Amino acid sequence: MSGAVLVAVAAAIGNLLQGWDNATIAGAVLYIKKEFELESEPTMEGLIVAMSLIGATFITTCSGAISDWLGRRPMLIISSVLYFVSGIVMLWSPNVYVLLLARLLDGFGIGLAVTLVPVYISETAPPEIRGLLNTLPQFTGSVGMFLSYCMVFGMSLMNAPSWRLMLGVLSIPSVIYFFLTIFFLPESPRWLVSKGRMLEAKKVLQRLRGREDVAGELALLVEGLGVGGDTSIEEYIIGPANDLTDEHDISEDKDQIKIYGPEQGLSWVARPVTGQSTIGLVSRHGSLVNQGSLVDPLVTLFGSVHEKLPETGSMRSTLFPHFGSMFSVGGNQPRNEEWDEESLLREGEDYALDGAGNDSDDNLQSPLISRQTTSMEKDMVAPTHGSLSSIRHGSLIHGSAGEPVGSTGIGGGWQLAWKWSEREGKDGKKEGGFKRIYLHQEGVTGSRRGSLVSLPGGDVPADGEFIQAAALVSQPALFSRDVLNQDPVGPAMAHPAASAKGPSWRDLFEPGVKHALVVGVGIQILQQFSGINGVLYYTPQILEEAGVGVLLSNLGLSSSSTSLLISGMTTLLMLPCIAVAMRLMDIAGRRTLLLSTIPVLILTLAILVLGSLVNLGSIVNAAISTTSVVVYFCCFVMGFGPVPNILCAEIFPTRVRGLCIAICALTFWMGDIIVTYSLPVMLKSVGLAGVFGMYAVVCAISWVFVYLKVPETKGMPLEVITEFFAVGAKQAAVAKDE
Repeated sequence: MSGAVLVAVAAAIGNLLQGWDNATIAGAVLYIKKEFELESEPTMEGLIVAMSLIGATFITTCSGAISDWLGRRPMLIISSVLYFVSGIVMLWSPNVYVLLLARLLDGFGIGLAVTLVPVYISETAPPEIRGLLNTLPQFTGSVGMFLSYCMVFGMSLMNAPSWRLMLGVLSIPSVIYFFLTIFFLPESPRWLVSKGRMLEAKKVLQRLRGREDVAGELALLVEGLGVGGDTSIEEYIIGPANDLTDEHDISEDKDQIKIYGPEQGLSWVARPVTGQSTIGLVSRHGSLVNQGSLVDPLVTLFGSVHEKLPETGSMRSTLFPHFGSMFSVGGNQPRNEEWDEESLLREGEDYALDGAGNDSDDNLQSPLISRQTTSMEKDMVAPTHGSLSSIRHGSLIHGSAGEPVGSTGIGGGWQLAWKWSEREGKDGKKEGGFKRIYLHQEGVTGSRRGSLVSLPGGDVPADGEFIQAAALVSQPALFSRDVLNQDPVGPAMAHPAASAKGPSWRDLFEPGVKHALVVGVGIQILQQFSGINGVLYYTPQILEEAGVGVLLSNLGLSSSSTSLLISGMTTLLMLPCIAVAMRLMDIAGRRTLLLSTIPVLILTLAILVLGSLVNLGSIVNAAISTTSVVVYFCCFVMGFGPVPNILCAEIFPTRVRGLCIAICALTFWMGDIIVTYSLPVMLKSVGLAGVFGMYAVVCAISWVFVYLKVPETKGMPLEVITEFFAVGAKQAAVAKDE
């Protein structure tokens, strides 16, 4: 766990450099104007500041696709190099045109960092603290701004401040970032899995999680390779196998899935039920509930996961108290993961690994890419000691007729399982296929004479403990008919390398991906038009009217130094608020923070409008305006600041995550450019009150959008989130048809 935290902190330095640059250019431009005599050329002055925005926008258009091709880590390395080179060129800049080139290179580095750091952190962080770690870029960005303002303020006190030195200092922290990306940051394990590099992904996960057994999470990452697919929601009651199976043989009951725990004699049975799970109820009746309501069924579906979280721990700790992994034998027994040559020959040459065998993971070979023990194999000779089949004892879930299913905890109360189903074909031969199951516990365990006795199905005994669970059931990423025909390694599943495909524009039209893009692009647009740029622009003037500028001038500070110090003080106020947001991001949740902080933004903007229209006296107006600005900043950095980037890094499938993030980031930068350049024009046309009034209206629209369209994703594995978007898109289509 500490490995993931340190990696996230190191990656977030890229955002620290972005914040550093933003603050530095704001101070340095005061001296650049004097040297190049740009007071009469506001266009050139604006271009110097905006060139980094132009560079970031340009690089964003291709950063996603390239990161899906080359990887996340190489792009972060390139970002650090661009930061360094731009800092050196800015330090040298003999004329304004070289300075513009340096600012363009700097924008390239900023665009890569801002786009890919949230993606990288999301793909390496555990679900339980992913929100906290993904708020780090916001925090480090503000730290960079504060440190830069302090540096520029100190230089402004010199007799001859050097803007080249101010801008060139960027190359020093960029060297530190370069060495961290080269020697400390690993590649994203999800990207490695998407390329079929299983052994590397396993080693990275072991380092990030601080434990040897990461086979369960590795299996989850493999399941995240798919895009789209038909996902359904089912419901189960899970109880001790001896209670549910003493009276009859489970092989005679096709409606039961038998689960074996890791310890000898510990077993469980899952029985399908209807009408008990909150998620299931929402799934079946979502369209009915939402008739006449504008709330997206997806929001209700996600909300149902968080309504009844278990009070006594996760499903993993309740159902499998000692469950390490579906691949372990159980307890402290040593594993036997050696290939048995005789068994290999018997299973057939086609089931051996292909040329990518060096990138495979022994843990993953059982049960994902090895031959599965099904009833179709009952005529085969029993495997000898040391074969793959022998390590599955006590660590599998068995479906009807003893069909094997693997299971493992994947975080956030979710459990990963596979169910093997068989049927007879037209030719009389048995055909089999896997179904992937994401199980989620609802409520706590029941005990003797529990309420579960009255569940439909009636024959559930009153003794023992039972768990109510919802299940997302869909086609596994490794059980594709097309893939199996191309590169089979067994009758059940294909090698992960065969399923590792690059991103495709066609994948963007999958219903779940389209749904996620609407959420991601929408929230990025609304964030940019919510007023942060306008308030930042006007803050020095507001604080100066409040008398802060006069007070500092009396201390002997110049107007330039006063402006820098005020901006630094404003940035300093953000840091404790971002720290609070980091703590709340995985407790209250992303959606809750947005719904709680946006109304405060609306209120503060409305007060600023009134302060501009109504004259209550200079002192009262200044005090009210200053308080409103401070509260606005504090609430913005707790909600609307970090959450859009966090959400965009969570809601897209692994295969197209880079591509989709690039689309969202492009929206972000274009919105930033539009707002930045339209602000002076708007101030002249509608005045300060009109500008803040429009920002308040946008914030109101943002609250409605979040309430209707943005789901809560805290604590959920990324792969489960994308599955929910697929289900939610289906529910939205049904609701629209009705």
